[in-house]
Amino acid sequence: MHEPAEPSEPAEPSGRPDSGGSAPGARSGTAAGSGAAAPSVLDDLPAPLSHGLKQRHLTMLGLGGVIGAGLFVGSGAGIAVAGPGIVISYLLAGALAMLIMRMLGEMSAAMPSSGAFSVHAERALGRWAGFSVGWLYWFLLVVVLAVEATGAARIAHGWVPGVPQWGWVLAFMVVFTAANLSAVKNFGEFEFWFAALKVGAISLFLVLGLLAIVGWLPDSAPVGMANLTGQGGFLPNGWSGVVSGVLVVAFAFGGLEVVTIAAAESDDPVRNVARAVRSAVWRILFFYVGSMLVIVTLLPWTAIKPGESPYVAVLDHIGVPAAGQIMNVVVFVALLSALNANLYGASRMVFSLAERGEAPKGLLKITEGGVPRRALLASVAFGFVSVVLNLKWPDSVFLYLLNAVGAVLLFVWALIAVSELRLRRRIEHEMPEKLSLRMWCFPWLTWVALAAMAVVLVLMLLDDASRPQVLWSSGATALVLVVAGIRERVTPRTKRN
Repeated sequence: MHEPAEPSEPAEPSGRPDSGGSAPGARSGTAAGSGAAAPSVLDDLPAPLSHGLKQRHLTMLGLGGVIGAGLFVGSGAGIAVAGPGIVISYLLAGALAMLIMRMLGEMSAAMPSSGAFSVHAERALGRWAGFSVGWLYWFLLVVVLAVEATGAARIAHGWVPGVPQWGWVLAFMVVFTAANLSAVKNFGEFEFWFAALKVGAISLFLVLGLLAIVGWLPDSAPVGMANLTGQGGFLPNGWSGVVSGVLVVAFAFGGLEVVTIAAAESDDPVRNVARAVRSAVWRILFFYVGSMLVIVTLLPWTAIKPGESPYVAVLDHIGVPAAGQIMNVVVFVALLSALNANLYGASRMVFSLAERGEAPKGLLKITEGGVPRRALLASVAFGFVSVVLNLKWPDSVFLYLLNAVGAVLLFVWALIAVSELRLRRRIEHEMPEKLSLRMWCFPWLTWVALAAMAVVLVLMLLDDASRPQVLWSSGATALVLVVAGIRERVTPRTKRN
């Protein structure tokens, strides 16, 4: 494909709702909720993005997308507040993430789109919803990107002190920008091998941990249940500790959403997203809960310190040499993987927003390889701003930004659930054959997920450590909603020619 001239309007739809690119919100009528008849879910069609991702890319992206530094290092904070009950905390948080992914998978399999849940929200609730969730998610990704780039740079600076930390950040951003600009398959290959290393590392950890528990490693004896029942018992801090653990670990499951964004650029979006969602959720839950169970069985929970990796503590305990450096390598790869995935997700989200008239049309420029070049560069540019803020003012300016996106993921998940409630009936009526992946026990489990998110939000408000995130996130969300409402009034949607 040659590089098209910069369009004044998005590309004309081709009439095939399942062709797999970016499917904007309805253009042929007034958006849902504006007083006119709701548009059909079949009204819109995809833009010419590449279809360079394969099933193996999506499968490994689904498996490795949420196995990151939050698990390898951040899980120590959860163990510190919940004790062995962290296993229940991960079960509860993981169950919620599984429900969200099932809903998102249902809609994405029926209507593949590079805008994913932003497009679904627009179809279900109107322009304000698509605009709000799209921009908030983009903001979330480019701010978190700074944390990942800075974290990876700190590790690399420890290995090679001669290169300043900012130099490593620059190198990472340049490398991943170049990889994403060249072709979407390069993003897929990076993520495939990154995820393969993470999955391999955690699988090996589980095997070694189980061998140590049963006493089959050299110089080891069976551990038994002493660490699960001692030091205050399985729930040393009671159910309040389990709840506090949920607040700590729930956001570690953020990142699964990128699978449904990427599916739109695969060779068979409908089938691939269904397969990726089915394979990812159960295995991820197994990795998270399984590794936590190994940790609290092998070690007293009081030996785990917040900010330190419990995985390193276990590897040291069973006698693995250079455990700290091994885990540093794994965390380093996990951070770069997340950086790469967030850069990809941010560029596709803002491209989808531009395609629907919710972002500057200049971002619609596409390379010969089908990559949204300007959308990618815009995301990188803001990512660099976030990195500078993180390096210069980590405890002031950047902390406010980080708090502002702290609970945004809950807003995104809530809109996914509400969108699924609205769209499921319409899909059943208009194109039931597209429901290749169905939400379990619809609509009851969807309502359960919404109730669970409301409970988490209330608990965050009651928790001193989490309250600033809710307040700042609420302010950021309110601001975006006000802007969305103004746009809805000032720029009413017109039929695309």
